[in-house]
Amino acid sequence: MTQQDTTAQGHAPADHPPIAKQKIGVLLSNLGTPDGHDYWSMRRYLSEFLSDRRVIDYPRWKWQPLLQTVILAKRPFTSGAAYRSIWNNDADESPLATITKAQTAKIAAALESRHGGEVVVDYCMRYGNPSVKSRVQAMIDVGCTRILFFPLYPQYAGATVATANDQFFRALMDAVWQPASRTVDPYFDRPSYIDALAKSVERGIAQMDQVPDILICSYHGLPKRYLMQGDPYHCQCQKTTRLLKERLGWDDSRIKTTFQSRFGPEEWLQPYTVEEVARLAQAGKKRIAVIAPAFSADCIETLEEINEEIKESFMHAGGESFSYIPCLNDHDDHIAVLTEVIEDNLAGWSA
Repeated sequence: MTQQDTTAQGHAPADHPPIAKQKIGVLLSNLGTPDGHDYWSMRRYLSEFLSDRRVIDYPRWKWQPLLQTVILAKRPFTSGAAYRSIWNNDADESPLATITKAQTAKIAAALESRHGGEVVVDYCMRYGNPSVKSRVQAMIDVGCTRILFFPLYPQYAGATVATANDQFFRALMDAVWQPASRTVDPYFDRPSYIDALAKSVERGIAQMDQVPDILICSYHGLPKRYLMQGDPYHCQCQKTTRLLKERLGWDDSRIKTTFQSRFGPEEWLQPYTVEEVARLAQAGKKRIAVIAPAFSADCIETLEEINEEIKESFMHAGGESFSYIPCLNDHDDHIAVLTEVIEDNLAGWSA
């Protein structure tokens, strides 16, 4: 019998601090979002994001002066304008926040139907709010003695999954009564995830006037140096595309892997999406569709970068039809995949 069970049955002295009934926490984590699109909200968010050594690993003495005096003097204005173009004005939040909340609510309902009140589901952001630390502490406060931490990225990268896990472990370091913890493996090759992706492609194409000449699978980029240092992200992205192609029953000519969101002067994973769509248009591929399999929810990189900047590059080069197929977001197929991953990782913890 655990200390918590004993306390719950009234064996503790009268002056013992109250202890909540034992629960299991499932904490979903996404990249993050600014609190607003104004200058100072954007500056706080970008400073936290671009100060992460998992994201930008240049020496601090060299990088921080450049970041704080040059980049953050201008970038909050351009990034703020981009966020403003996609902002959910009704809820006064970014689409990523809106979608992550919806995913959390649906997953919580699914787990409630199976486990009752034994499992508590919440979400946090690696950068911005709600912070990882605040949500970990909230779970501890309601009695979670075991926490499953789930970064919502199908493919593993040091700049996404690892930094989220780092922040989770930092939060645990401050806990007086530290809960047992688990993190989730990447699910880029899970059959249910590939099937959900394929169905989203099929739904998207069914709504188009004409079948696209080619489907672009655009993944968030990383410096090529990270691949050479052993980061498996590039290989997992390539495998996701291959499995999607096989599930759709297509040949190699109908689907292509590219990488977006390049930042800084060094070489990143190639081909770059923004350049490749222009090349395809010039080569006679006048109708394309784009999907973003590395993102679990639509965000600035999909709604603004793909659907505005990358689309503009394609159309300017002579393209005629550009279609963006949304992320899986809170579609029932996706919720089923995420719930399946969670259930697998709760094995031995919950009946």
